[in-house]
Amino acid sequence: MLKGLNPLLSPDLLYTLRAMGHGDEIAIVDGNYPGLEHARRLIRLDGHHLVPVLDAVLSVMPIDDFVPEAIFRSTVGKELDRLDPVHEEMIACCAKHEPQRKVIPLLGPDFYPRVKAAHTVIQTGEPRLYANIILKKGVIYP
Repeated sequence: MLKGLNPLLSPDLLYTLRAMGHGDEIAIVDGNYPGLEHARRLIRLDGHHLVPVLDAVLSVMPIDDFVPEAIFRSTVGKELDRLDPVHEEMIACCAKHEPQRKVIPLLGPDFYPRVKAAHTVIQTGEPRLYANIILKKGVIYP
């Protein structure tokens, strides 16, 4: 345990977040997502819901402000604008940490290849469907 750090930030996750560079992406996915199949690197956080994990990651990781879009969520099927309660919670969490950034919905054909290309995938135990998000790492300014 460390002072001031969310205990969901495991040693492996902290190492990964620190090792990522500007522009690298990390995906946080639900318990139904094929994480092992899609991940270049997989960190499992079974037993934890997605939004607390998202909150923990955003508590230490800056979001890229060099690009117009840096936070992406999965959609409910082909319904680009549909917001399930989990999406509303994800958007609220992101707004708490990154109020200037919008969460962009991506349809499956655009979302899944992006997860496969991500630096790391964090697989949570989130039981709700379509609870998946991608974050693009930014920089810490001097």
